[in-house]
Amino acid sequence: MITTLVGKTFLKAYNEKYSKNYSAKEFFEKVYFELFFNHPKYMQWVTNSPFVQMKKGQKPHLLSSDERLEKLENLYSKVEEEVPDASFAIGFPASESKDFASTSGLVSDIVIETDDEDVYLSWIGGGLGIGVAGGFNLLINDPEITLATFEGWQYYRKYLNDPTLEKLRGNQINSWNGQWLTYKFGKNYSTDFNFFDLEQERIFKVDTALAEVNTVNWSNLFFSLSNQFPERTMNAYVYSFGQTNKTIGFIPIYLKEGRRLKDIFKQLFHTEKPFETKEFQSLFGMHIKRACELGSIGLHALRPDSLKKYMEESRNIPFSKDEEKRKEQILIYQSYKTWLIAMISKNKEQITDYTSELAKLILRYRGIAKGNTGKNLIEKDLFGAKSKRGFIEALTEMISILEGSDLDALKKLKDEVHLMTNEEFSYFSTLLKFDYAFEEKQS
Repeated sequence: MITTLVGKTFLKAYNEKYSKNYSAKEFFEKVYFELFFNHPKYMQWVTNSPFVQMKKGQKPHLLSSDERLEKLENLYSKVEEEVPDASFAIGFPASESKDFASTSGLVSDIVIETDDEDVYLSWIGGGLGIGVAGGFNLLINDPEITLATFEGWQYYRKYLNDPTLEKLRGNQINSWNGQWLTYKFGKNYSTDFNFFDLEQERIFKVDTALAEVNTVNWSNLFFSLSNQFPERTMNAYVYSFGQTNKTIGFIPIYLKEGRRLKDIFKQLFHTEKPFETKEFQSLFGMHIKRACELGSIGLHALRPDSLKKYMEESRNIPFSKDEEKRKEQILIYQSYKTWLIAMISKNKEQITDYTSELAKLILRYRGIAKGNTGKNLIEKDLFGAKSKRGFIEALTEMISILEGSDLDALKKLKDEVHLMTNEEFSYFSTLLKFDYAFEEKQS
């Protein structure tokens, strides 16, 4: 099972880093149990496991130290005496074949030998799952990633035990892992952070009744990982364990695409600053399930989710007269433009802001066209075109009243559009539409 494999990778790295020689059971007892379960607030809730099976009158947060140790002994007994199943081996199949469909992942009819160590490793691996928005977790079989995740466990336990944070709920280890790695590898990380700093980073949501860990957007995690590992491709197992288990499978993550987007943004807007904020990074990325359906997580998957509606419809991005709203809209526009240029130029070394100049040309055409002729042609025929043919026909109409360098530029554009693939045309026409709206508001 993948949880066992990741647990094994981590334990080897842990023993080497901290000069230990723990077996999986020893680590589970001395470190994992002490962090995760030997406290009134658990860090992890494993359905049907010995740690959540309560005798009459028992409640997890009221258990005594002896009662918690008894539950640990119950786990030991199951591991020694029973065939591993999902109730005490994380990520394993359910004990009954009729339950496989809803509570099991990666079930096989091939007999796989499992020893006691594998069960304890599965707990360790399960605790290393990285939760992201959309209800899924990622398991990355990498020593550095797992060690960094383990480092974060200590802080989550510290906050759960803090009497001033009584409202902070437990059992969110996977959500915490996602937020912790995003922060740890992000631009705003500081070694002397405190709870208030993490709250300002929106890692925690705090109100009068409850405090809890927010689930991080996968794009925020992606950009933080790309900061730390700019040239790496990592394979992630994407899944969800709960009342119903969901398995998406193994998905490659191309982290260099995060660096590429940042580089393009810097070339276009002469700064990297927006990429230092989680708010801007969260503008990128479709739903994690849709992203995984592409077969890999890279540029395609990083498409801003709200961009799709503008690519499928003729309507344009709005720019408000209100200064604060306008600032937000400009950042959205910049995220759209960055992604679209990355897609258009993905096989090219040179990045050019070609569409901005074309947008200014189209505005000049509108200024000299009679009445509403130019406005209607641009908004309905040019930007409303569903194909290259309709777009070129609109350009041809514009040529009749242009002259000089504008005429030459439009003729060149007509030839270039003709040679574009349908995919390239879709990106190009959408980008031109956005640049036109931006330049219109600037004029």
